[in-house]
Amino acid sequence: MRRLLLSGAMLCSLLLSGCGLIDEYFLPTPEDTVQEVFEAGSEAMRDKDYPSAIKYYTRIKDEYPFSPYAIESELSVGDAYFLNEDYWQAVDAYRDFETLHPRHEAIPYVLYQKGMSLKNTYTSIDHSATELNEAIESFTRLAQEFPDTEYGKKAPSLIAECRKTLAQRELFIANVFWGMENYQSAWTRYQYVLRNFPDVKEEAEYARTKGEAAYLRYRQQNADDIRETQEGSWKSWLRSWL
Repeated sequence: MRRLLLSGAMLCSLLLSGCGLIDEYFLPTPEDTVQEVFEAGSEAMRDKDYPSAIKYYTRIKDEYPFSPYAIESELSVGDAYFLNEDYWQAVDAYRDFETLHPRHEAIPYVLYQKGMSLKNTYTSIDHSATELNEAIESFTRLAQEFPDTEYGKKAPSLIAECRKTLAQRELFIANVFWGMENYQSAWTRYQYVLRNFPDVKEEAEYARTKGEAAYLRYRQQNADDIRETQEGSWKSWLRSWL
C-alpha cells in the first residue's frame, strides 16, 4: 500500500512538473504592461540613458497608441532626443506632437522646445539661416498666442538672440565681399542689415559705418574703371592713327 501511495505521489509530481515544462515551451511569455514600459522609460530618463528612453517611449507610441501613457510618451520622445542633443530628431518629434494634439495644454512647451531645437541646430555663422528663421517663427507664435505662460515670457529675448545672430551672419557675408574688394555687393549687404535689423543696435551701427565706406570705395572703383576704359580707348585710337 505504501509503495502504491509513493508511486502515486511521484506520478503527480511528474505531471505537475510536466505541466510547467509544457507552459514554458508552448505558452507565450507574459509581456510587460504599458505601465511597466513607461516606468522603464522614465527610469532611463532619470539615468540619462536617453537612447533607451527613446526605445521605451517609441514602443508605447507604436504598440499602445490608445493607452493613457501614449500622449506623454510622444512628448517624452522629443525631450529624450533634445537632451541627447539630437536636435533634428527632436524637431520632428515636437512637430508631430503639435500636429496630432494642436489644443493640448503642453503646446506652449512644445513651441518653446521646437524653437530651441531649431536654434541649437545653427552651429556656424556660415550655415544656412533657414533653421533660425523657423525658430523665430516658433518663438513669435509662442509670444503672440501664449504671452502669459512661463515659456511665452521667454520668447521675446529668444527672438532677439536669433535676430542678432542673423544680423551677424549678414555682416559676415558683407565682410567677405569687402575682403574680395567687391564693394558694390558689400554695400548692398550692409544696407540689407540696416533695413532689416534696425533693432539690433550694435550690428546696425557697424553696418552703417561699413556701408558708407563700401559705397565710397565702390564709387572710386567705378570711376577708376571708367577712366581706364577711356584711356584705353584713347591709346588705341592714337596707336591706330600713328
